[in-house]
Amino acid sequence: MKLIVNGEPKESPAATLAELLTTLEYEGDWLATAVNGDLVHREDRNQHQLRPGDRIEILSPMQGG
Repeated sequence: MKLIVNGEPKESPAATLAELLTTLEYEGDWLATAVNGDLVHREDRNQHQLRPGDRIEILSPMQGG
């Protein structure tokens, strides 16, 4: 299905947000995720179903200063 991930168009077979993170090789409990502007908590990612055209933001902490 076609999705927008961090502002970039992506094609993915993932059905859930957790599956998408795995296919994009994001790992760790420290990620922040939002779908269509709504925060999706870590414990809800396995149940959060994706739909074509969803806008997903994946944020990870940055080091430095």
